[in-house]
Amino acid sequence: MRESDGIGRVIRGPACVAEGAAWLAAREPRFAHALERAGEVPLRLREDGYGALLSAIVSQQVSVASARAIWGRLEAAGLTEPAAVAGAGDDALRACGLSRQKIRYARALAEAEIDYAALRAAPEAEVVATLTAVPGVGRWTAEIYAMFSLGRADVFAPGDLALQEAARLLFGLPERPAERALREMAEAWSPWRAVAARLLWAYFHVETAREGVT
Repeated sequence: MRESDGIGRVIRGPACVAEGAAWLAAREPRFAHALERAGEVPLRLREDGYGALLSAIVSQQVSVASARAIWGRLEAAGLTEPAAVAGAGDDALRACGLSRQKIRYARALAEAEIDYAALRAAPEAEVVATLTAVPGVGRWTAEIYAMFSLGRADVFAPGDLALQEAARLLFGLPERPAERALREMAEAWSPWRAVAARLLWAYFHVETAREGVT
């Protein structure tokens, strides 16, 4: 892992995640417990670009299994690139499992002409601002993209319900923390907030037999 000018640490491989997990476990006993329960923390890196964002949109407000099934149908139909989505009819996209709203979002993203290469060197705030300007791309989607497609080590997605529930379970909270409360709580996990998120998702999966992200 290296630190890039203006964007902080960048996760490149499993060693980076292991370093971050060890740092978190050394400073917070409950993360040490989560690491013991969850075992190896998944890397979860994926390619950047249109397809990664479309996949995040597909994942909004559906189960992990449903999101995977829809994405599989989109791939089989060749509908994961901007030109293909922009030229597809509603029936073709609906047949893959996209709702009317998500069809609109997929097309808006295809027409947004985002410079994905430039985002690789952009600060987190600029990444979030650029992506959330597109209909259907909220802060959660932008933060997930920054974590998994850009490898940012210090990005967190406190609006994620699985992260909120994992934090409640791990820290013994009386109720699931709201987005703002979890964002403030995660400040103590900097500069490894993205690894904290990975560890919390892994812990959530072990404790509930459910997955938090695709």
